[in-house]
Amino acid sequence: MRVLVTGGAGFIGSHVVEGALAEGHEVAVLDDLSSGKRSNVPKGVPLFEVDLRNRGAVRDALVGFKPDLVSHQGAQISVAVSVREPYLDGEVNILGGLNLLDACVALKVKRVVFASTGGAICGEVPEGQVADEDWRPAPISPYAIHKLAFEQLLDVYRTHHGLESVVLRYANIYGPRQDPHGEAGVVAIFFDTVLAGKTLRVNGMRAEGDSGCLRDYAYVGDAVRANLAALAGRLPERLMNVCTGTTVSTLDLAREISAVAGAELRTVFAPPRAGDIGRSVLDPKRFVGVLGAPVPIGEGLRHTFEWYRSLQ
Repeated sequence: MRVLVTGGAGFIGSHVVEGALAEGHEVAVLDDLSSGKRSNVPKGVPLFEVDLRNRGAVRDALVGFKPDLVSHQGAQISVAVSVREPYLDGEVNILGGLNLLDACVALKVKRVVFASTGGAICGEVPEGQVADEDWRPAPISPYAIHKLAFEQLLDVYRTHHGLESVVLRYANIYGPRQDPHGEAGVVAIFFDTVLAGKTLRVNGMRAEGDSGCLRDYAYVGDAVRANLAALAGRLPERLMNVCTGTTVSTLDLAREISAVAGAELRTVFAPPRAGDIGRSVLDPKRFVGVLGAPVPIGEGLRHTFEWYRSLQ
């Protein structure tokens, strides 16, 4: 099958590209390289350097490659940026996505797999609970609102245009190639900080000095497994969390990363960050039922550390 991966030069997207190639698919990448890197695209894979907001260029790329399947990883991914620039977030994540869907309909693409967000859409998850796929959405950022809106647009395109789709709601995905600079995930930032011999910053959840926000960290390999299964039509449901269901505080993460790196734990405590969800943990039951157990955080962090160390 011919698979187009939007955002395929980025962190998660480039891993999806490699996974699709390993399964024998013919793969192409659509990416504007605003945050992705050309070096992340495997040799021989066509790269359409296209901004999703450019409607004509998006259509031309699909005409040029004629994909059967699309893995839509391309996005404006920062909650903080969406709060500062909600129009930009809407342009990329809604209008850019619509450009892609219209091109998919015109080119008779069979199925679109959409990289959505579990934590941001589900909002605050009370202690002792995990958010399953039926959890009532409680988005509090433009990013989360636009991701949820696009999930609903996929339903519209399925009903009115026959375009099949699967939604994957990611927890906090981490792993090799995640950029520690700019609007990055905390795992990448912490590894970069530890390897530089610097002190890890732990922002409080409720007050400066507590153990920080509680999160569900999922290894990028599990996101790849979910995407490949979704592209192949192997998921019994059209919505699935990609997560572990394990609760990890920022301080616990700092301890784990310091131990994996063989470094002394050095932390500084800071006040809570405005807009941060305190506790975000998803239910992995549906994931486990189809794909088996997710990668434990200790194992995932070891793989990630080996990659960051190789860059030193």
